[in-house]
Amino acid sequence: MYIPKTAHKGRAAAVLLAPSLIGVVFFCLLPIAATLIFSVMNYDLLMPMNTMQFVGLKNFTRILTGREFPKVLGHTFTYLILYLPAILVTSMVQALILNRSFKGHTLFRTVSYLPVITSWVAAAVVWKWMLNGKFGLLNHILLIFGIQGPPWLSSRTWAMPGIVIAAAWKDTGYYALMMLAALKSIDHAYYEAASIDGAGPLRRFFSITLPLISPTLFLLIVLNIIYGLQVCDSVLIMTNGDPGGATTVFLERIYKYAFKQYKMGYAGAYSWILFFLIMAFTALQFWLEKKWVNYDA
Repeated sequence: MYIPKTAHKGRAAAVLLAPSLIGVVFFCLLPIAATLIFSVMNYDLLMPMNTMQFVGLKNFTRILTGREFPKVLGHTFTYLILYLPAILVTSMVQALILNRSFKGHTLFRTVSYLPVITSWVAAAVVWKWMLNGKFGLLNHILLIFGIQGPPWLSSRTWAMPGIVIAAAWKDTGYYALMMLAALKSIDHAYYEAASIDGAGPLRRFFSITLPLISPTLFLLIVLNIIYGLQVCDSVLIMTNGDPGGATTVFLERIYKYAFKQYKMGYAGAYSWILFFLIMAFTALQFWLEKKWVNYDA
């Protein structure tokens, strides 16, 4: 939008930015401040605000020293350890396929992106049927190869891998497009020179493709670690933290403490513990960045 020099540019800019700034204040900054206040308070959401009591760091101490926290941390890390390599590998494979020209390329690209725009509610209904221990399609496919599939979502051991399978199916198309953009940016002269030198497909992939798309891989790793530590919707819809609490994770606990048990102090403390955990992992990733990410191309 062009603003003439004679106009009051500062006032015009303030008017144009006001809606966004109001949204940031009311929907981001104030909730952050509220969780910080609640984290040091003992407060029941159904009680009047004047019943709130200051307890200092007791909420943090009770969470960190309780029996529940190691389980929640372990379940969250289990999801992250399973999800991160799965999404990187599937995204890479899909991007490599999309980077080639073949008949039906447009149809494959459309179908591969459909899960991304599918709501988790609809996807969860389908995947709960597919992962059914007796009648699920996945176990029927495994039986073709002589493999007896587990009772996925009703097993304490297999519930989290089942959620990861559904999450990887849903998210792969989005990250594959980011990988594809990185692959398209590689100069084909590198591959031509490597072919002349006798390098095979695997050698070209590990010596050319991976180093040149390492900035995109770094971005995907950072984003997916943050996402993995904040996993919630798939867990709530598919298992609701069951069976036997085997899929309880951070955001699931925060949601249930805040809006099921109305313990806003616990929910706020859990939120800040998760924040510091994400911040630590992100800082570690940026510290390791210089050791493997290549920005020279």
